[in-house]
Amino acid sequence: MQTHFELLAAEALKLLPQEREAFVQLLTASLEVDISNDDALASEVERRIADVESGATHVIPMAEALALVRASLK
Repeated sequence: MQTHFELLAAEALKLLPQEREAFVQLLTASLEVDISNDDALASEVERRIADVESGATHVIPMAEALALVRASLK
């Protein structure tokens, strides 16, 4: 039995060249990343790092954080 991908690929290859090109452009556009989101994320990461380095944010080891979560779920 063919996978969904294999069926889609077989159908896509039946398209005319200009239709395949349009399909490729559509798929490529769906993968493009919105740079404004990357900038916002980078700013947030930088802010959080600054908070940790300045002592404004208290951090705990991951094992301790997981232990606290597990204890709260009991």
